[in-house]
Amino acid sequence: MTVDTVLLAVFGDYPRMVLGVALSSGFLLYYLAEAVKRPTLACGSQNWHEFLKSHLTILKERYWPTLWCFESRAQTILASVIRSRIPDISYTREVLQLRDGGQVCLDWLHEDGMALSTPTVIILPGLTGSSQSEYVKSFVLAARGEGTRCVVFNNRGRGGIDLKTPRTYCAANSDDLEEAILHIKTKYPKAHLMATGISLGGMIVGNYLATRGVKAAEHLVAAMVLSIPWNVFVGTESLEKPLCNLLLNRHLASCLCESISRMRHVLEGDSKWDLDYVMQSKTIREFDTRFTAIQFGFKDVEDYYRNASLHDKLDQIKVPLLCLSAADDPFQPIEGIPIAAANKSSHVAIVVTSRGGHIGFMEGLFPSNTYYSDRLYAQYVRSIFNNVDQLKTIRETKV
Repeated sequence: MTVDTVLLAVFGDYPRMVLGVALSSGFLLYYLAEAVKRPTLACGSQNWHEFLKSHLTILKERYWPTLWCFESRAQTILASVIRSRIPDISYTREVLQLRDGGQVCLDWLHEDGMALSTPTVIILPGLTGSSQSEYVKSFVLAARGEGTRCVVFNNRGRGGIDLKTPRTYCAANSDDLEEAILHIKTKYPKAHLMATGISLGGMIVGNYLATRGVKAAEHLVAAMVLSIPWNVFVGTESLEKPLCNLLLNRHLASCLCESISRMRHVLEGDSKWDLDYVMQSKTIREFDTRFTAIQFGFKDVEDYYRNASLHDKLDQIKVPLLCLSAADDPFQPIEGIPIAAANKSSHVAIVVTSRGGHIGFMEGLFPSNTYYSDRLYAQYVRSIFNNVDQLKTIRETKV
């Protein structure tokens, strides 16, 4: 007779119940101590810091990540799955012809009868995203709920639009975004404009702000970026760690290769790259080495990553910018987030949650189509467009 048999005969299921309660209690205590926390806000400008704290009430709350799904990779994947329930949005498409012969498409969501002066938000998707990507639709609906006009910027070759020239896009180049912003300001000169970028789209927005400096402030009243790889070297190293991160990496590399395959008839024959070799890329670093860095004239992939990174460019940004990052983002671990630099910055504020993964930020026991990031974004959009005059003082702030 075994010990388990004796215990079961004497005490019944009591020991197992005790063990179950102990494990459940331990898990709950860990969740409450390590996962449920107020976000930190890093910001060097007192005016900008006070503006955010007074208008974004969500920053005073604890972020309660979904109890059964607060691990970073689980948040990243399942948030995408749950958001996929959002129906496709019916946009009005505008094809914007660029100076070099290329084209991008702007997908507009605005109600009939909107005034020409209605505040406008431009949203940039991530690495392989478009206007119908689940996380983009989530932010579009959040912005529309605040009464704004929304437009999604689809990069070259994305969103079902043909690639016209042998050039795609990259995190370090914001020329196409600049043309789009100028076009929007010409179309709606009296409308205040705010830029939003998600993941790679956030890097493009950030590099636009950093390279244009005060000139960007002539067109944008504010900006927000979410889940961006601040330091690309740190982010790339994290994504190459086995097993789960590397699987995410390989999936994205596969998506990039698939997109190149669809554009092959335009990219074929350029002597600068070997498309067959590009198509064999198994990681994002391999793809960037064989294609992206070459296409945009960088010396090598390290040179590209240095130019794309934003962690050392905060002092060049002169537009009020709010950034949302999760400390456990597999695309950018906490050590890559420039918290110290933000605490010295005149215009950049970084909100860091303890959990959230990459574009995850699920919350509540039963996640719906509304997430912590959506609630923060809606409050931010409202506060920006309701207090544009107050932002003038913040734009002129020096630390």
